[in-house]
Amino acid sequence: MITILDILNSIWPYAVAILLFLILIIIHEFGHFIAAKLLGVRVNEFAVGFGPKLFKWGKKETKYAVNLVPFGGYCAMEGEDETSTDSRAFCNKKAWRRFLIVVMGAVFNLLLGLILVAITLIPEDKFITTKIAGFKENAVSSQCGLEIGDEILAIDGRTIFSEMDLSYAFTNVADGKIDIIVERDGEEIELKDVRFATKEIDGISYLTFDFYVEAKEKTFWSYITETFNTAISYGAVVLRSLIDLITGKYGISAVSGPVGVTAAIGSVAKQSLFDLIPIMALITINLGLFNLLPLPALDGGRLVFILFEMIFRKPVPQKYESLVHFVGIVVLLGFMVLISFKDIYVLITG
Repeated sequence: MITILDILNSIWPYAVAILLFLILIIIHEFGHFIAAKLLGVRVNEFAVGFGPKLFKWGKKETKYAVNLVPFGGYCAMEGEDETSTDSRAFCNKKAWRRFLIVVMGAVFNLLLGLILVAITLIPEDKFITTKIAGFKENAVSSQCGLEIGDEILAIDGRTIFSEMDLSYAFTNVADGKIDIIVERDGEEIELKDVRFATKEIDGISYLTFDFYVEAKEKTFWSYITETFNTAISYGAVVLRSLIDLITGKYGISAVSGPVGVTAAIGSVAKQSLFDLIPIMALITINLGLFNLLPLPALDGGRLVFILFEMIFRKPVPQKYESLVHFVGIVVLLGFMVLISFKDIYVLITG
């Protein structure tokens, strides 16, 4: 017999996941909100979620609402998507003010990501480096030029900031060979076609780490450095994943939408709530960087139009900009629906 307690035990991890999504959305929209308020723009509504309103309040110029669908939110400013005669309207403010308002949503997400990364590193006594401390028995890479003491700086032209970058660079390498730039005795040395043994998991190939890396002591400055390097690595993984998806290194099956991410977060929440922190750091950095992409309907798309105005001293007509963003929203929502159906199918079929 299924009890209410059983149902709650099954539901709570996913409720936690949705709550965390809402926090990230609120942080992003609050970035727009606080910038608009500070720069003199009238905010008509601040809402979390889309669709029908569940709760609403506010008697002054700004109304606040919580809507039914939790995967989204908005900060509706006067004159944001239409013309307005209000002197405090978004459209009537100087370009640099509008630029700051638009960019602050992503900035708040990135700052949150940096804070979360710092929190995850608090328990660490030492930090893993990318400097080779030794090789495993019968290591293939040691026969291709790698030596003890080499610090790995780049792999296949991509800068390595932390051991996380190493893990990503060792994923889905077609021929099991990579080009590595190392620092050895103060000099940069390029090693071509360094080979590793490979293994395959769930259809994705991985190079096998056949070496050990050094650890460095935790000091105040190493903590600060590691925080920034790890945050940069998170951002690099996001951008590299997008590039690899576009270039065909990974298929659409590797992409997850809100449904898939919620399921993943729920699964981790069952094991440890603390383990959610690095995942949330990755997601909020992902959200911040993704929103800065120069695509219609995203903050980055809006920034392109503002930059055009700042450079050429003439704005793009509002009707054309609105049309571009409308088409972008339709395409983005269609893509999200497609990915959500894929995620649901994967969850059902196991």
